[in-house]
Amino acid sequence: MSEKSKIFLSGVVEGFYGRPWTMNQRKELFRREQKWGLNTYLYAPKDDYKHRMYWRDLYSLEEADQLITLISAAKECNVEFIYAISPGLDITFSNPKEVSALKRKLSQVSEFGCRSFALLFDDIETEMCPADKEAFGSFADAQVSVTNEVFQHLKEPQVFLFCPTDYCAAFCTPSVQLSKYLNTVGEKLNPGIDVLWTGPKVVSNDISVASIEEVSAVLRRPPVIWDNIHANDYDPQRLFLGPFKNRPTELIPKLRGVLTNPNCEFEPNFVAVHTLATWCKSSSGQKDVSMDGEDQGSDYIPHDALRLALTEWLVEFGKADQPDGSRSRSGRSKREASEEEPMQTDGYVPGPKDNPLYTAEPLTLEDLNLLSELFYLPYEHGPTAVTMLKELHWLRDNSDAATTGDITTECERVKEWRQRAVRFDEMCAAVVQMFNRLSNVPNRLILYDLYNYICDIKSGVLLARAFVKTLGGGTPHPAMIINDNPEPWGFRGGLSGEFQRMLPCHGNRDLFRIPPATRMYTIRPNTAEDQPEVMKLFKEMNTETQQTVELIGDRLVQGDVHPTQNCSLILEDSSGICGYVFALSDAKTAMTKAQYPEAMLSDYPSVMTVQIHPKVPDPTATKRLIEQVLSSLRESGSKGVYIEFRSNDRRMMDFLKTLNFFQVLRFEGLPANLVVMGTKL
Repeated sequence: MSEKSKIFLSGVVEGFYGRPWTMNQRKELFRREQKWGLNTYLYAPKDDYKHRMYWRDLYSLEEADQLITLISAAKECNVEFIYAISPGLDITFSNPKEVSALKRKLSQVSEFGCRSFALLFDDIETEMCPADKEAFGSFADAQVSVTNEVFQHLKEPQVFLFCPTDYCAAFCTPSVQLSKYLNTVGEKLNPGIDVLWTGPKVVSNDISVASIEEVSAVLRRPPVIWDNIHANDYDPQRLFLGPFKNRPTELIPKLRGVLTNPNCEFEPNFVAVHTLATWCKSSSGQKDVSMDGEDQGSDYIPHDALRLALTEWLVEFGKADQPDGSRSRSGRSKREASEEEPMQTDGYVPGPKDNPLYTAEPLTLEDLNLLSELFYLPYEHGPTAVTMLKELHWLRDNSDAATTGDITTECERVKEWRQRAVRFDEMCAAVVQMFNRLSNVPNRLILYDLYNYICDIKSGVLLARAFVKTLGGGTPHPAMIINDNPEPWGFRGGLSGEFQRMLPCHGNRDLFRIPPATRMYTIRPNTAEDQPEVMKLFKEMNTETQQTVELIGDRLVQGDVHPTQNCSLILEDSSGICGYVFALSDAKTAMTKAQYPEAMLSDYPSVMTVQIHPKVPDPTATKRLIEQVLSSLRESGSKGVYIEFRSNDRRMMDFLKTLNFFQVLRFEGLPANLVVMGTKL
């Protein structure tokens, strides 16, 4: 077939790892593809045994009937059904019996009415067995030889796809242009066979025209994009509901096709498939779209495509689904009304003092837009999610404004903090409202595909909301208090999370990332020889802090007041002293006057001073340092300890808040230009 006679393949590849879609879901996909103008479905579920692990086994009569039905359903919707097989796990390319088994399997599928096929060699080991090393010059030679033979055995079908082992630029050694593997494929693979390609990476943030022109030159044909931008099988906590994006429409005439390999959950893929269809219907590359996806001069605008998809998806949420997949407008069971149990509202009217009946609020388009922005794309959050993260970051870093008294110079900062805290609370409330509305939609099939994700994000938002409330001096629900012994639902745990937090560069795509711990620290008692270095650190960290107020902590550091035994420790790394903690079990002994209210000193009789250099990114070392001193104070009989800060010493206040040891204390009679934090022992 000439290139001009080949259709542009556009549609969906079911190629993820995990539970395959059901037959009913696939038929629904075909109907949607036909409605939206897409034309292709590639059958390649990784966990279908006879597609990959047991590829040699023929289909049973029952399985054959299902495939025949599915292929017929695709034809009825004018969707090209491509059957893919993945023999690369254990095939011996040089063994004629293996090649015959592959031919026999595909011939069987051909008898089911399938006319398009694909051979996939992705995600396999590249080391050949001894027999194949003797028969072929390279791994690419082995794959190409078998693929060409199967292609000819099937009488060169119009659509035949080949997925290389090096299926993205990141896998090519040393580069796409110089890859021996890809050059062999381009040179020796039959010209009638098309090649699948995921772009620069397995999950590509963007796919440029230049990158496609580069790989096309090596392959000697335009590729078919297997697009993983909406795939989520690599992370069970993520879902992607953003638009098809960062693929310029100039690509369309330079490709053989685009197939999206989307989320494992079927129903949430409405957006991924719908926006791909909108992209495919653009004007075939006469205009381009900027890499940020929002060029108003383009014929494809991701924001508009997303809005259109969500508008149509909203209708689906209102359709009630029966357990067998059929729908009824009322949402009631198929049983006769006389057989049903009466509903709560049948004849029941609450009294004037009774609780009113619960009424579910309808889901809105804005709810779906918020949902999409919370679960956007692999490399970016939606605008609302970004705003929430930035606001939380600002509120946390400026939390001293929430606890500052009515000082004239601080009034504007206090006002701003409180206003932004209210706005953040309103955004959190919108997420909870969206969750509640989603939980009551008639279409339970969509809800159940979404539920784990929306439940998770609601929990995270509620924790952030409670944290901000705590910063502002409020008291959150007991289950939401962040401490060293939270309820299981108060943190994201699991062994996988523990492993990741122990590795360098954890969360390297987080918006606000704390550098990984790479230094070795020593905690030891303070000695007289340490005094020069301690004072150097003290002066360096206090150069910008107003010294108008005398602090007992300063006198502890300077040596005017001697710390309690075992309550003066040093934090040291390879470059020297980088932190210290000094404490006095009875603060009154160092006071020349009544500096603090008696009510506070009764509960917090001990005083502590802490200083950590900003070059220490790892809070773990600081926590151990403080814990040792707190333990010594506890042994001395103290029941509480406080730390005093000048109101403009924000860095250490914010740092200590992140450790969750100390809370801001509020007692009448505290100096207006100080912030005092404390903890019970």
